[in-house]
Amino acid sequence: MLKTPSSLKPHIAFFGKRNVGKSSLINAITGQDLAIVSDVAGTTTDPVYKSFEMLPLGPVIFIDTAGLDDKGEIGRERIKKTLDVLKKTDLAILVIDGLESEFEERIIEEFRKNNVEFLKVYTKSDIHNYNAGNSIKVSTKTGEGIEALKKEIIKKLKKTSSFGQGLIDGLVKEGGYAILVVPIDREAPKGRLILPQVQTIREILDNDSFCLVVKERELLHTLSLVKEKPDIVITDSQAFLKVAGDVPEDIPMTSFSILFARYKGDLFTFVEGAKRIEELKNGDNVLIMEACSHHPVIDDIGTVKIPRLLRQYTGKKLNFIFHKGKGFDFENNEVKLVIHCGACMLNRKAMFSRINTFNENKIKITNYGIVIAYTLGILPRALKPFGIDFKY
Repeated sequence: MLKTPSSLKPHIAFFGKRNVGKSSLINAITGQDLAIVSDVAGTTTDPVYKSFEMLPLGPVIFIDTAGLDDKGEIGRERIKKTLDVLKKTDLAILVIDGLESEFEERIIEEFRKNNVEFLKVYTKSDIHNYNAGNSIKVSTKTGEGIEALKKEIIKKLKKTSSFGQGLIDGLVKEGGYAILVVPIDREAPKGRLILPQVQTIREILDNDSFCLVVKERELLHTLSLVKEKPDIVITDSQAFLKVAGDVPEDIPMTSFSILFARYKGDLFTFVEGAKRIEELKNGDNVLIMEACSHHPVIDDIGTVKIPRLLRQYTGKKLNFIFHKGKGFDFENNEVKLVIHCGACMLNRKAMFSRINTFNENKIKITNYGIVIAYTLGILPRALKPFGIDFKY
């Protein structure tokens, strides 16, 4: 549970007024004291994230939030943080103590605005006589309704569209194999591989397939040794040009970043976004977004390499704005193009929340790997494994 990246765990968030029993409900579901419980309204001030193994789903994240009826200036900040949680929520639990009012209706409207599946749960059924209709009645004191709620959570999450197709679906057949090209450069963490590479290896193994992992300098020699062609060659975007030159045209080839463009986001939206590169003019703002906040190194891909490639390709004097981290409030509507990392540190819901924000503002968004392949002239080949016939 603890080793599973949070970006792969379903996020279940609990919303409602102060002191309605959100924290008590989390503790009742898990059978543990994961959340702090108090009779004092406003005990939970910031969203609290707790991992829990919920069979048969596996690891999930429960998010305990501050009450949406908080007061004062600090209260407004807490409410803002609570509503920001919706951007990454796969399933919302609306906790109600007493009769449903316009307040809960406004919260439900927020769920719908953010395309979040939700359940209404009436607490303290041991002291209230609810007519809850299709909603779930529970008592954290007696345990009534807790098992029914667990089953409904599992049922809802299994049906949610927040979990897309697998990383290698349609690319590596059962019993087949892939060659993964993993440069060991300044950005490679010492003693380990980065998350996209590890996740791809794991999915290949889960598919009853196998892979060969090589550095870009050993790729050509590796291809000369194998008798059977790989189903696909997947490379780090930074080695795209060399790999494209070494891999024969009859062997499919793409990058980890483009895999994640499909896995975490909308590949077609990102491909359309890349076409905006041709329309960039002198002085245009380009927003480059990275979901993690690692310390940039010399020749960093986001802050150095991509800006350099774009300037060389377009011949324009572009302004680059950089954003790092999971939090995001969009304010600059003068941005002409957004270039996002592979989003391995975000869950799919959070990535789609960002995509929708830019779509609503009529701003094109694309992806690191797609931009690199586009500017190097090899995007048609990199998209071919996904059945996309791209033309410049």
